[in-house]
Amino acid sequence: MAEVDLSVIILSYNTKKLLQKCLESVIGGVRGVRGCELIIVDNGSTDGSVETVRNFIGKYSCQFVSGTEKLSKKEELRVPLIRDNSCNQTIKLIENRANLGFAKGNNIGLKEARGKYILFLNSDTEVFPGALEEAVEYMENHPEVGALTAKTLLPSGKMDPDCHRGFPTPWASITYFLGLEKLFPKSKIFGQYHKFYLNLNENHEIDAGAGAFMLVPRRVIEAVGSWDEKYFFYGEDLDFFYRIKKAGYRVMFYAKPLLKHYKGASSGLRKESKNIAKNSKENRIRVARASVNAMEIFYKKFYKDIYPKWLTWLVLGAIRVKGFFRVLKYILIN
Repeated sequence: MAEVDLSVIILSYNTKKLLQKCLESVIGGVRGVRGCELIIVDNGSTDGSVETVRNFIGKYSCQFVSGTEKLSKKEELRVPLIRDNSCNQTIKLIENRANLGFAKGNNIGLKEARGKYILFLNSDTEVFPGALEEAVEYMENHPEVGALTAKTLLPSGKMDPDCHRGFPTPWASITYFLGLEKLFPKSKIFGQYHKFYLNLNENHEIDAGAGAFMLVPRRVIEAVGSWDEKYFFYGEDLDFFYRIKKAGYRVMFYAKPLLKHYKGASSGLRKESKNIAKNSKENRIRVARASVNAMEIFYKKFYKDIYPKWLTWLVLGAIRVKGFFRVLKYILIN
């Protein structure tokens, strides 16, 4: 399989309005990248997202030669791709017949990827002009880096806190949920959950970013494995970053803003995107349950054998209590 510099994998679920903006921004963001492919994986959307992608492909068809691929699995449908053989650029749509979750959806896209670098990009983001070229150049100059995340702006202009995180150890989680980090954001003792005591205007190493923008060399994925499909939604990015760090690679925070994130479009749990993405009550409840389940999966996988049994019992109990009230909230909301 021929290699290109960059594979951009965009997983979408009912984000039609935002997806169009995202795709347009990627076209502007990859100028200057030598060989790039755009892989859009639709997770069973019902809002016309697939038609949006097809129209997008048609808009750029003057630059590409059409091609087709055959059906490979019952749960997946690979549909026409467009290719420019002279500059090695491709755009491909993969249509899943159902919502298979974040991890599995991205893994399906990953199977098609040929890039030296793989960018996992949320469909509710917009990358800034030249951003992807800049990110790839940084990775080329820093071969010790196992994953790059970038300063991510919310529609308000503020930084998305999830692009700069520590791992959710029991202490970090307790201080965060008790509100101590908010009271003392620059404290190394109480600010371990997001580590805002570090200089956010300089590139530096962190524990984890967010799956909204995650650039990883192919060789690193081959070394640590792909997304863990035990997670349906939430937590899978922390898991991925944890394994990258554990393997001895650096996870870097790129301090220059490279994208905007509307946040929560596929989950329906965030106010930032509630008016611009279609989400059913059933999906919100399912995602709320998955988000709580993700905490339990992560803790059992990485921390259960590190911390004493009484602490594990306490943490898992707190997760379940939190989960009960979180799910109840979305059951009661119309």
